[in-house]
Amino acid sequence: MKIGICNDHAGVDYKFDLVKYLTDKGYEMVNFGTDSKESMDYPDVAHLLAEAVESGKVDLGIAFCGTGNGMAMTLNKHQGIRAGLAWSEEIGELVKQHNNANVLVMPARFIPFEEVVRITDAWLESSFEGGRHQRRIDKIPCK
Repeated sequence: MKIGICNDHAGVDYKFDLVKYLTDKGYEMVNFGTDSKESMDYPDVAHLLAEAVESGKVDLGIAFCGTGNGMAMTLNKHQGIRAGLAWSEEIGELVKQHNNANVLVMPARFIPFEEVVRITDAWLESSFEGGRHQRRIDKIPCK
């Protein structure tokens, strides 16, 4: 599986650590984020990740910024993206099971890296439940 990852300056360390962790587990990682802690604008990299997920260049995406909110807001402007903000393992599972999130967003300034790993594993190992959840997802796009 190929996973795109993006981050702003707040998520640099977590990005590098998670790329290593997931690469060691056999995932192919594509970096769309900054490699610097110098302040930058998260939409610049969020749009790149969203376009890669929408086009099929990558299968799924992961994003970090300080609170996760800026990335999630930007990513979700794209019609083919369902970015879910998760700060616990249970929410990581639920954004996949109930929302079929194709991008996982996490708040780099508010959770320890150990939680990032648990959230990511839960999200990757979960499956979309369909049913009533699909009906709701079908209503998300603006007409």
